[in-house]
Amino acid sequence: MWALLFLVSVTAVAAEPRSFHGAKVFRVTPQSPEHVELIRSLAISAQLDFWVPDSAASVEHGKRTDFRADGQVSYDVQAFIEQSGMPYEIMIDDVQVALENQQNSNIRTGHSYDKYNDLDTINAWSANIAAQNSGLVSRSQFGISYEGRPIYLLKVGRPGVDKKAVLIDCGFHAREWITPAFCQWFVKEAVNSYGSDAQFTDLLNNLDFYIIPVLNVDGYVYTWTNDRMWRKTRSATKNSKCFGTDPNRNFNAAWCTGGSTSNACAETYCGSTPESESETKALADFIRNNISSIKSYLSIHSYSQMLLFPYSYTNAKAKDNAELYAVSEGAVKQLESLYGTIYTYGPSASTIYIAAGCSDDWAYDVGVKYSFTFELRDTGKYGFILPESEIKETCEETMLAVKYIANHVMINAKKKKKKKKK
Repeated sequence: MWALLFLVSVTAVAAEPRSFHGAKVFRVTPQSPEHVELIRSLAISAQLDFWVPDSAASVEHGKRTDFRADGQVSYDVQAFIEQSGMPYEIMIDDVQVALENQQNSNIRTGHSYDKYNDLDTINAWSANIAAQNSGLVSRSQFGISYEGRPIYLLKVGRPGVDKKAVLIDCGFHAREWITPAFCQWFVKEAVNSYGSDAQFTDLLNNLDFYIIPVLNVDGYVYTWTNDRMWRKTRSATKNSKCFGTDPNRNFNAAWCTGGSTSNACAETYCGSTPESESETKALADFIRNNISSIKSYLSIHSYSQMLLFPYSYTNAKAKDNAELYAVSEGAVKQLESLYGTIYTYGPSASTIYIAAGCSDDWAYDVGVKYSFTFELRDTGKYGFILPESEIKETCEETMLAVKYIANHVMINAKKKKKKKKK
């Protein structure tokens, strides 16, 4: 057991947004069981924030691990790593500087597709784009958050009978700002491309797209006002001083087993029960209520540049593994064709790590065959602090992959329709 020579004091939550001056993001690759134990020991004593994987319990021998150490302990953490002989690099030398450089300008003058927008701006945008494009876009409130905020959904597509649908959600984990940016970009492209882009026009004529710009609305607001690195929801937990549940560990898919925890203070807290969070319950209810039409579910996350499909909670292969693998391969090829961005793809458990209670596994198990999770840019240079300068390219390349998957869904839907007529 590694003897740890420092303790971290717990500081009171300040009224000002949390500062990350001196905080560093490390990448280590444990070469032995002793290295794994060191990381897990540091996780407790130094209160490390794990980025990939998302908990100390998921750290594995031979697999890279990215984590943030706060400024008051970062040099001590570095010293322990160096002493251990474990290979490492510093991905972000000062998190606060990276945060200050993330946005091109502090001047926010309304909505912009190549900037990060706060929740009020996104909500105003969604109302406006629906009002201005009523023949293609409609907005509805499909849920309400723990703190009482509306959760909006945009339905994008030409009116039609018995249309199948693709559901896309963004903003599951609050700090993954690039994901709401993508959902906004998708709607913009749909509106601007209809009638001029043959493929997108065909998709919108034959499919409906349900877009959730921000699912974890409370957490997202908190990242703008209090703590940029916040991940979870903002619900209170009975008999605990800690807040929030990991919404992507809160679904009834091997709930609260591997890769999740009943520790309410942990980043991967599974919640008190499946769908304990109002946000996840709203999403699950929407899928259940529209299960006959929803044929694809795409959950947009960051970071790691991966396209994942079930299962996360087990290494067993899904019954549609071969087809899901082939669709992923085709989608990734499309994505990479634009800027050469390299993506890894495959079943979540073997491609990234074991995680129970995930939304894509649950959706697949209730009958949504084409369930995928995107992990957008990058691979760790910026991590959750992807600069605004990368929004455009990230969204453009991801659009190609999403359209590829949607096209596959549309073709299959047309085939089944023809069989019924016969």
